[in-house]
Amino acid sequence: MTLAWLLFQFLVCAVLIARAGYVLSRSADTLAAAYGWGRGWVGLALLATVTSLPELSSGISAVAFVDAPNLAVGNALGACVVNLLFLVVVDALQRGQPMYREASSTHLLSAGFGVVMLGFVAMSLLTGNRAPAVLHVGVYSPMLLVLYLLALKGVHAHERQAMAAVGATPAPAAAGQTRHAWRHFGLAALVVLAAGSWLPQVGDGLAQALGLSRSFVGTVLMAIVTTLPEMAVTLGALRLGALDMAIGNLLGSNLFNVLILAVDDAFYVRGPLLADAASVHAGTAVTAMVMTGLVIIGLVMRPRGRTLRVVSWVSLALAATYVVNAALVYLGGV
Repeated sequence: MTLAWLLFQFLVCAVLIARAGYVLSRSADTLAAAYGWGRGWVGLALLATVTSLPELSSGISAVAFVDAPNLAVGNALGACVVNLLFLVVVDALQRGQPMYREASSTHLLSAGFGVVMLGFVAMSLLTGNRAPAVLHVGVYSPMLLVLYLLALKGVHAHERQAMAAVGATPAPAAAGQTRHAWRHFGLAALVVLAAGSWLPQVGDGLAQALGLSRSFVGTVLMAIVTTLPEMAVTLGALRLGALDMAIGNLLGSNLFNVLILAVDDAFYVRGPLLADAASVHAGTAVTAMVMTGLVIIGLVMRPRGRTLRVVSWVSLALAATYVVNAALVYLGGV
């Protein structure tokens, strides 16, 4: 296939995913109001799961059909750092003080679990073939699943306590309105899944046409496109004034993206997935840990003011860390 045709397919995927992501944000906000769910939990559990469907379908396709473990691992971990980078945009769009002044402390739980899960991934990548396995699956996979479920339970319990403390009660919603929201949510999720399944072949073709490594294409190019739902949902949430839903979606997507590595591992029958992946991905995992740590610092310190009247110093540090990681992956050439 020609480069122009590959780029056209890449653009079509981007448009479909971005539009579907916007529909998801509106539908999820309606459902949250109808059922009395906390917006942070909705972003973490409901939106993050669906907006990460491109990474899920791309990862499964990459290991099961394209036989490209570096593409799958690079896409999942690259999506994590892109999500964290997009917090810079959220910070810039937030009026008044930096977003860390207004964000809920519940996000500290999501970020903390993210650091732990990414730590397991980094250790597994560095250990390589020496890591123990059960059949063809690495022992890290069940650990990641348990940590993800604990994160969902912990955040949900924390938000329920917070809502009970302020006496928040759900507003009644018409049954027809709820069904309409679920219908739109489901259709948008199907569009995201279909476009995400299309991406691995396009990404692999671009890697060959441009002479780029699969690790770089997965970590940078595919990661940007497959995180378009997160971006669209985040922007939609900000337009609705739901800052916690926006942040919860991005941090929750990172948790799900790490869980995707466990799912990919099950479909990769040649052995533990992370044992066959290039060690350069450990740098991306560590980068995501560093960026998540910066977010935790911002949520605890609650910085005032903005650098150059645009973003907080935390956001500048996030952007700088992302650029360094992209350069290291490119130079790695795997």
